Amino acid sequence: MKKNVKKVVLAYSGGLDTSVILKWLQDEYNCEVVTFTADIGQGEEVEPARQKALDLGIKPENIFIDDLREEFVRDYVFPMFRANAIYEGEYLLGTSIARPLIAKRQVEIAKLTGADAVAHGATGKGNDQVRFEVGYLSLNPDLTVIAPWREWDLNSREKLLKFAEEHGIKIEKKGKKSPYSMDANLLHISYEGGILEDPAAEPEEDMWLWSVSPEEAPNTPEYIEITYKNGDPVAINGEAMSPAKLLETLNEYGKKHGIGRIDIVENRFVGMKSRGCYETPGGTIMLKAHRAIESITLDREEAHLKDEMMPRYAKLVYNGFWFSPEREMLQAAIDKTQKNVEGKVRLKLYKGNVIVVGRESEKSLFNPEYCTFEEDEVYDQTDAAGFIKLNALRFIIEGKARRK
Repeated sequence: MKKNVKKVVLAYSGGLDTSVILKWLQDEYNCEVVTFTADIGQGEEVEPARQKALDLGIKPENIFIDDLREEFVRDYVFPMFRANAIYEGEYLLGTSIARPLIAKRQVEIAKLTGADAVAHGATGKGNDQVRFEVGYLSLNPDLTVIAPWREWDLNSREKLLKFAEEHGIKIEKKGKKSPYSMDANLLHISYEGGILEDPAAEPEEDMWLWSVSPEEAPNTPEYIEITYKNGDPVAINGEAMSPAKLLETLNEYGKKHGIGRIDIVENRFVGMKSRGCYETPGGTIMLKAHRAIESITLDREEAHLKDEMMPRYAKLVYNGFWFSPEREMLQAAIDKTQKNVEGKVRLKLYKGNVIVVGRESEKSLFNPEYCTFEEDEVYDQTDAAGFIKLNALRFIIEGKARRK
């Protein structure tokens, strides 16, 4: 049963799906619609969404187009990379980390405009519906959530196109339609559907849009240096950059050298397995560099405990629990470890590979006096015998007991 909704904030891209949703909301709910279009570095012009919304009868004051690129990288991507978060060993969570920001801004716009509902265009099969809606409910549980894909019968592209034609919705055709379902932001681009629904089928080379193939990458390696402060990258080759500009620059390096392609089968939160391909060029470089600077600035047990926490953190992000108290608790612990994570990391980029070739920090815990293979005056090697015997004491006791 539909609730009585007066005004709804729609996450609106201006494409086929959300344009149909906009009109459907007007007809089915007989409500006022506010459109929100986020620029999170997806590589497409967002301003045309304004005219499309106007053409569908949206009031100018109800159209929001926000540049969120700096906030996205500073407040979402960077905190996640402090945790070195990877889902199921490979996925750098590019889509997952964008959804809470979009949800947060929708809730803010709902408050600004007096809206009593929010809506999204995620399907009833995927993870994004969970990520959006858990975000909405975490930030304002009084809002009504509308998920058209779980309500209507427009469950194919053909039906959507027919609806658009019948209701005078203009859909721009940009050449041949991609056979893949794609999502992009400043951190990554993803591909699903089409031949990828067969996990045995190799992706076609022309599917990849963000990077050259490693085979076609330059034959000469390129060296770069990333500077870190409090666990975040702040400069490349000595040039200070804003968070978004820095990630954008790393993306360019990664694209040039064929870095960041993966092909995985992941376990969705809703229950099924899904095959997806991802390009995360800058993020792949950033992860390698961050682990390198941590290797000389984190205490051993601090680093090991942080690695144990990481899979739980990554799972929370993947499943859509960014605003949960447990994620915030883990974040606080992770951020505490980062106060001394600063210095420089030198990397060699070559044909899909990110190779660490040097790291240095004024707060380094690497002490050559202790670890040298040459003669030293600080470490008594005979101490190791007692250390080994004490660590093996329980095995010695058990062994003697078993022999009896």
